[in-house]
Amino acid sequence: MMKYDFTPRGVCSRGIHVELDGNIIRSVRFDGGCSGNTQGVAALAIGMDAEEYIKRCKDIKCGFKSTSCPAQLAIAIQEALAKQG
Repeated sequence: MMKYDFTPRGVCSRGIHVELDGNIIRSVRFDGGCSGNTQGVAALAIGMDAEEYIKRCKDIKCGFKSTSCPAQLAIAIQEALAKQG
C-alpha cells in the first residue's frame, strides 16, 4: 500500500490523501471543499483502477474554474503512480 498526500490548486479543497494498492484506489480523503461532493467522489473512486479514474476525471471543470476536485484527484493519483514506479 502506498499513501500519498497532495495539495490541490485552483479548488476549494486544501488537501487530498490517496492510498493505492498497486493500481487500485483503496482510500481517498479530501480536506475541505464541498463536503457532499468530495465524499461522493471519494466513495466512487474507491476500488477503481487508477488509470481508469484518471481517464474519466482528469478534464472535469468546476463552473468557470479550469479544474475541479475530481480533476485534482486525478493529478494526485498520477503523481502517486509515478512515485510508485
